[in-house]
Amino acid sequence: MAAPRQVERPLSPHLQIYRFTITMAMSIIHRITGVGLYGGTALLAWWLIALATGPDAYAMFMSVAGSWIGKLVLFGFTWALVNHLLSGLRYFWWDAVLAFEKKTADLISWSAAIGGVLLTVAIWAAAICLRGAL
Repeated sequence: MAAPRQVERPLSPHLQIYRFTITMAMSIIHRITGVGLYGGTALLAWWLIALATGPDAYAMFMSVAGSWIGKLVLFGFTWALVNHLLSGLRYFWWDAVLAFEKKTADLISWSAAIGGVLLTVAIWAAAICLRGAL
C-alpha cells in the first residue's frame, strides 16, 4: 500500500495574527460578566432567604455584605450587571443590523465599556448619598 500523499494546506488564522480590538475585548467581557451574574444571583437569593428567615440570618448576611470584601463583591456585581446590560444593547443594535461600520462599532464598544464604569460609580454614589456612609 502506498503512503498517503502529504497535501500542503493553508494554516487557519490564529490569535497571533489578529490585532486585539475593543470589540473583541467587550465580547470577552460580556461573556465573563454573564458568568459573574450567576454568582450575583446566588447572592441575591441568599439576601432574600436571609430576609425571609429572620433577624439572625439577616444579620449574618449583613455582616458579610457589610465587610470591605462584601462591598467589593457587591460593587463588582453592580459593574457586571451594568456592563452586561450596555453590552447587550450593543448586541441588540447589531441584531437590528445597525452600527456595523468599524468606527461605529468601536464607538459603541468604548461607550459600553466607559458607560459601565461611570454608571456603576453613579449608582454607588447615589446609594451612599441616600443611605449615608456605607
